[in-house]
Amino acid sequence: MNKCSRRDFLRNAAWGAGALAVSVPLFPARAAEASYKGSDIVQLGKTGIKVSRLAQGTGFNGGGRASDHTRLGREKLEGLIRHSLDEGIRFLDMADLYGTHPYVRETIKGLKRDRYVLLSKIWVRKENWVTPSGGAVEEVDRFRKELGVDMIDVCLIHCMTDSKWPATYERVRDELSALKQKGVIRAAGVSCHDLGALKVAATHPWVDVIFARINNKGGAQYIMDGSVEEVSAVLKQARQNGKAVVGMKIFGAGKLVEPEEKDASLNYVFKNELVDAITVGMLKTSEVDDTMARMAKLT
Repeated sequence: MNKCSRRDFLRNAAWGAGALAVSVPLFPARAAEASYKGSDIVQLGKTGIKVSRLAQGTGFNGGGRASDHTRLGREKLEGLIRHSLDEGIRFLDMADLYGTHPYVRETIKGLKRDRYVLLSKIWVRKENWVTPSGGAVEEVDRFRKELGVDMIDVCLIHCMTDSKWPATYERVRDELSALKQKGVIRAAGVSCHDLGALKVAATHPWVDVIFARINNKGGAQYIMDGSVEEVSAVLKQARQNGKAVVGMKIFGAGKLVEPEEKDASLNYVFKNELVDAITVGMLKTSEVDDTMARMAKLT
């Protein structure tokens, strides 16, 4: 950030005094002070949990406890996560589906607990790689062992695809609530892959945190659950209701690759105040640096 000279300070102060004498603008001062750096520390809704505005995702093309991140190999993935931490990213986005808990364990070993925030997700449908317990206690206990920690900051029900999810996964919700009461997790919520599921999450009293697919293009082509207008309206409602919103698919799951496309999507998502934070599945240290630089340019 450029330092402000004394001359600039005096000029800005004089302008501000003159502006107040003429009118009282509602938003310019806020806009001038806005910062969207990836390393900015922000609060997730009403949870009290403070994270970096940018999260390091670990599940690009994830499935069956593997992802493009795990396919990098242990040395490269651990190096990538360490680089993100060194650059000020304090928010690590994981899931059982991605198989990245053991890699994260090695990178956070020995770090002070306030240096990172851990988020993971429970896969609740039976697959050839997992047989869910039907609740959350067994899964969260395993996650903690895999990560080598006593507490996971945020735990989500992963990939909700219809509006009936609160009833369908009531036991999972109840057990996550009990774990939150015990301090084993600090917040709970859902990752949504359907507009109906997202609408329910935006108003449901149980939800603390929502993972939502959002970019400036919209539609299935850009891996969103509806048009830009539809999804944006729901996210605004969710935030008004005190829900924390973490945006995913900001770059359309790798479809928005040109510099101007990335900038336009970041600009849309942040300037419209649709999210508290975003997660990006950066696969190279250069991608981390690029995303951080683009976010730092937003004002």
